[in-house]
Amino acid sequence: MPLDNLSYFGKPLTVELMLVRIGVAVVIGALIGIDREIKNRPAGMRTHVLVCVGAALVALVEHQYIASTVMLGDDVIRVSMGRITAPVVSGVGFLGAGTIFMSERKISGLTTAASLWCTACIGLAVGAGFILMGAATGAIVLVILRLMQRIVHVNTLKRLEVQFVHRAQTLSYLHEYFERMQIKVLDVDFHAENRPEGNLYTNLYTLSMPTKMNYVDIIGTLSEHENIRTVRTRNL
Repeated sequence: MPLDNLSYFGKPLTVELMLVRIGVAVVIGALIGIDREIKNRPAGMRTHVLVCVGAALVALVEHQYIASTVMLGDDVIRVSMGRITAPVVSGVGFLGAGTIFMSERKISGLTTAASLWCTACIGLAVGAGFILMGAATGAIVLVILRLMQRIVHVNTLKRLEVQFVHRAQTLSYLHEYFERMQIKVLDVDFHAENRPEGNLYTNLYTLSMPTKMNYVDIIGTLSEHENIRTVRTRNL
């Protein structure tokens, strides 16, 4: 292989540049995760960030190892840690799978599995001698697990089921409430049930809400209306 083809590796990266790359991985993972979380998919923001950070860390460790050993005098030697890291990265995946379970039609444990896998990646970095990068990534993981959901609030898309009577009057109230609270109705399904005491109507709304608002606020307000019998959320 010509020597010019190895210019990509060059010298080992500085700690600052490695941290920048980890930071970019956090941002990209968060953006993808937020999109999944908005659409109420099982793997959300934290899970995507953890996996992206762990993968970036393994790539950096292998890059640093290659960069530091690729040239010996006039000879060029290609060394890869892939044979060491691959079994660990894939093996921990099976261990993480044991933490994932389904309960009441909801998948749980994905974030735990991702943090377990990311911890294995940190262990690889520390074991390879990149103690500072391992410690920095560990701090990032703790921030992700403890603070990210508090800092970045994501309203997932859910369906709001509203059962009510007196159709015209209640629909007018609902329309006015959604417009006043700047809530966009993306879709609505409706159902009517004939009862001796009067028709019972059920509307199933798919809503897009302002960032600072949540479904608890909506349910609390709508449930106080005299014509509304039931308000509850349902997953898509």
